[in-house]
Amino acid sequence: MIVLSIVDFIGRFHPVLVHLPIGILLVAVLFYFLSGQEKYKSVAPAISIALFIGMCSAIASSISGFLLSETAAYEEPLLSRHQWFGIATTVVAVAAWVLYSKQFRQFKGVMLLLSLLIIVTGHFGGSLTHGDDYLFASGDINEKPAIPQKLIPDVQQAVVYTDIIKPLLQAKCYSCHGTAKQKGKLRLDEPDYILRGGKNGKIFIAGNTGESELLQRIVLPHDNKEHMPPKEKPQLTKNEIALLHWWINTGASFTEKVTALPQPANIKSVLAALQSGKKNEEVAMSYIPEAEAEKADETAIKKLRERGVAITSVAQSSNYLAASFIAVDSITIKDVELLIPLSRQLIWLKLGNSNCTDAAMDLVGKLTGLTRLSLENTAITDSAFKQLKKLSRLQYLNVAGNTISAAGLEQLKDIKPLKNLYVYKTGVSADGFASLKKIFPQVLIDTGGYKVPVLSSDTTLVTSPK
Repeated sequence: MIVLSIVDFIGRFHPVLVHLPIGILLVAVLFYFLSGQEKYKSVAPAISIALFIGMCSAIASSISGFLLSETAAYEEPLLSRHQWFGIATTVVAVAAWVLYSKQFRQFKGVMLLLSLLIIVTGHFGGSLTHGDDYLFASGDINEKPAIPQKLIPDVQQAVVYTDIIKPLLQAKCYSCHGTAKQKGKLRLDEPDYILRGGKNGKIFIAGNTGESELLQRIVLPHDNKEHMPPKEKPQLTKNEIALLHWWINTGASFTEKVTALPQPANIKSVLAALQSGKKNEEVAMSYIPEAEAEKADETAIKKLRERGVAITSVAQSSNYLAASFIAVDSITIKDVELLIPLSRQLIWLKLGNSNCTDAAMDLVGKLTGLTRLSLENTAITDSAFKQLKKLSRLQYLNVAGNTISAAGLEQLKDIKPLKNLYVYKTGVSADGFASLKKIFPQVLIDTGGYKVPVLSSDTTLVTSPK
């Protein structure tokens, strides 16, 4: 294992070393042709030195390139061409230095051949790094635009992998794990490659999301070097993570249709979004306490992630955390108990679209650092607010889709920081809403039921009277 680490380390120097022989050898070629003119004869002594340095750096570049090819997989035909042309360039560079030292008369042809090999080898290297179309591609050659998810007319009849998972992988993973590049010797563009895994073995265990490396890496903090995709790449949304979790948890079939698989409440809403095109993402609150918290217990975080809970930092270089249970099929009291060791760091919590009941609120009430809490479409009642009123720092609360009343919400009147309250599709009546406005005069209370006015400038369909 130590030898492999050293090989990997040396190989990673190839991108650094490869530019030296390109520059030095091209300078030697330039000096050689310039020295044929009387006014540039003074550069002739530098030709031998440039050839020697270029030859040595070409050898080092070839060795590091070979080691890199053993640890990081690329498209095989293109890699092979780049390797052989690189070796040919090194051989000709050595020959050029020897022949120039021996004052070989037919040296011009050697220098022309060296120039050609440098150009061709560099082109294949660029194709490996940036793709075959890097010369003519518009925009940023390192970042291709994300592929939008197409609407699915009848999501229940869609094939889970072909219509949902594959487009997701294509948009977020193929740039590093596709046909042109396979970081970690991992390809995700075909089922056989997905099942084979990468250099560390299989990337998931069907039916066992807690032991699946693919999901573990996705939910790591963005600044963790093991996090996937890399933080400079487009990240997976909460809905996309939930879909991957659901697919693996239900057996990771490549042929089953959506209708044949069990669909928890949270997945039903995500699938509905794929059919309707409506976003199911919430805009994050910008509020973060000024005083920084100490670093969270890694053991506690690991236990939550093994259960499928997404734990992320609310901001870069911050110890404050956000927890989302969107990918957890059935939340239990023990699941919520796992949050208690993180009570000083946890400020955003998403338990919406789940089977959460009032019993779980006894534990949520102990997370007194919460500034944002999502409990939409759960099984809570007015009794839950007896515990939630302890959340003295709460700014955002979503209890939409629950059987609650204005009387229950009135118990939160002492939470002074509260700014946003979502109560649409609840038991809050018109009179109850008026009462809440008096109790929470500074709070934006969202009751839904929006109506879009018809303007004179809008197109109007005129039909003939019967």
